[in-house]
Amino acid sequence: MFDKIQKIINEKKLTPSDCSYHTLRTLENKGKIRVLVIKGENTAHIELICPFCNAYIYITQEWGKVSKGSKFRFKVKCPKCGKLVKISKLKGKKNKK
Repeated sequence: MFDKIQKIINEKKLTPSDCSYHTLRTLENKGKIRVLVIKGENTAHIELICPFCNAYIYITQEWGKVSKGSKFRFKVKCPKCGKLVKISKLKGKKNKK
């Protein structure tokens, strides 16, 4: 489980410079998400362990630009429970004291 994106990386022999976006994050309630967007493509490959229902899901969805003012990099809806999982941006994130 949680190996489909790794198979894509191995089969296509991708390096970090071949990716326009790649992240692996731990979410609350033992959730986990991995996203891969290959340069030149507008499809995001998403592996998710839903933090709400703990279902494992592999899906693809269209990848688009987000505004600079947006707090979230992207959102994905769990097809099993229907809840929206929001992934926040990391770059330029300001720490509140």
